[in-house]
Amino acid sequence: QSFPLSHTQETLPHTPHLNTMASTSMSMAAAPVARTSRNLKSSKFHGAKVSAVKRVAAVKVNTEVVAAGKPLPEGRKLRVVVVGGGPAGSCAAETLAQGGCETFLIERKMDNCKPCGGAIPLCMVGEFDLPEEIIDRKVTKMKMISPSNRAVDVGQTLNDKEYIGMCRREVMDDFLRKRAVSVGTTMINGLFMKLDDPGQGNGPITISYNDYEGSKVGVAKTMEVDVIIGADGANSRVAKNIGAGEYDYAIAFQERIKIPDEKMEYYKDLAEMYVGDDVSPDFYGWVFPKYDHVAVGTGTVVNKTAIKTYQAAMRKRAEEKCAGGKIIRVEAHPIPEHPRPRRVQGRVTLVGDAAGYVTKCSGEGIYFAAKSGRMAAEAVVEYSQNGTVEVDESDLRQYLDKWDRKYWATYKVLDILQKVFYRSNPAREAFVEMCADEYVQKMTFDSYLYKTVVPGNPLDDIKLLVNTVASLTRANALRSAGKAQVSM
Repeated sequence: QSFPLSHTQETLPHTPHLNTMASTSMSMAAAPVARTSRNLKSSKFHGAKVSAVKRVAAVKVNTEVVAAGKPLPEGRKLRVVVVGGGPAGSCAAETLAQGGCETFLIERKMDNCKPCGGAIPLCMVGEFDLPEEIIDRKVTKMKMISPSNRAVDVGQTLNDKEYIGMCRREVMDDFLRKRAVSVGTTMINGLFMKLDDPGQGNGPITISYNDYEGSKVGVAKTMEVDVIIGADGANSRVAKNIGAGEYDYAIAFQERIKIPDEKMEYYKDLAEMYVGDDVSPDFYGWVFPKYDHVAVGTGTVVNKTAIKTYQAAMRKRAEEKCAGGKIIRVEAHPIPEHPRPRRVQGRVTLVGDAAGYVTKCSGEGIYFAAKSGRMAAEAVVEYSQNGTVEVDESDLRQYLDKWDRKYWATYKVLDILQKVFYRSNPAREAFVEMCADEYVQKMTFDSYLYKTVVPGNPLDDIKLLVNTVASLTRANALRSAGKAQVSM
């Protein structure tokens, strides 16, 4: 017998949506060649839509794994609910539906302008078959600006086909959700409330949610499912329900600023990254170009209460280039600083920001969100034999093992870089100085654009090591001299 889809329990008074100022990818981007699409010329800033999906590339899934679970009753498919309709949730839902699972995607705000830097690597465009209509700008250059305002141009190693895409999340997320629906996902305009049991036994998992389809106040409903994928952001309710544990987080603050056309021309293919104690004690500030405006922001972990002070300093650093601009939107959101202590319990698993998959140093999250959603869904499809066999916690842990093997080193290296180069202004000066090196630029961009560990030239690696030590030595000398002057 199939599980009952849902039944109405009662009508609730208006329930405000979860204040998930979800984290996002503030990647150390570069900038964009202005790319104006006819589909976006007439779009409004809030809730911009993308034309209907005409074609969806099939996701290749290995279904040769022999699962150990019991076969499901004839005619019933494994039922999976994905909570959260951002890149992580939408990509998970798409893969599940294509793989034969009965798939539901719950998202509260269908037209949400999620706070986000919006940078995506080149490999994501091809790997996730993203159309050019959703890319506002193609970033090919970036300026790294030190505490003393020394500017270094980055991007000279890129060829004419390489770029970093700059997107608005309201456009990208809408496209990905529609694509998931086009391959069989059932979309629910709802707010996840709780789950009764994470599925450590053999029975169904019962979730409670408020359904806002046709209702402004929300209708309380329940649904029985086999598996839950939590993709509901940094403030994840799914994570809280399985006792996933807390993590430290950064607060990112961003203003979208509409600047004059002649100022926008400067940023048409350029992004800027600012470092210094004035804009952040442990992160960086940025100016990222969008379709018809720029996003100016900063972030911090160690002094969250001063975030508006850092934002004011960031605005001051960029004021000449953004002169005459008008703030059209103010945004703030948490950025996870490390993976949660628990990412799987029973038949519930976490992906994206809910799992804590944002890199330190760069704050990148969009690609890793989409990738983790797809990888979790692939594990479900594989071990359920296309939705025909039950799965358990050991099957979901296959996704975690694969993820950790693939990306643990990336997260660790970026963690170390943040601790080394963001600890003081002299260290930041050394960081910007190193970015002028062409070999550093090539290694950095190749690793970012293609999400692979790029093997270096041994001689160049030795030269880089010597230069790094020299830069840090000078930084430490300057720091010591500064302390001595203060003590005098």
